[in-house]
Amino acid sequence: MEGLLASLVVGGIAGWLAGMIMKGKGQGILMNIIVGVIGGVLGGWLFGLFGANLGAGIIGSIITATIGAVLLLWIVSKLKS
Repeated sequence: MEGLLASLVVGGIAGWLAGMIMKGKGQGILMNIIVGVIGGVLGGWLFGLFGANLGAGIIGSIITATIGAVLLLWIVSKLKS
């Protein structure tokens, strides 16, 4: 249960940060969490492919998820246009 809560908190923070980076505003708490969690999976997968590790703990998780979420938002914006 703690892992799920941590994932939601990290996802919310990462989604909000990614929204600020890409659009200049957040997208609402639910969308921030969804984008952040998916971004965390995407970021973890990509960094794993390259053998990169941004550090352990919550800060490393937030950075990885934020980078993944920014990439996700960028891909979605390209598919929309």
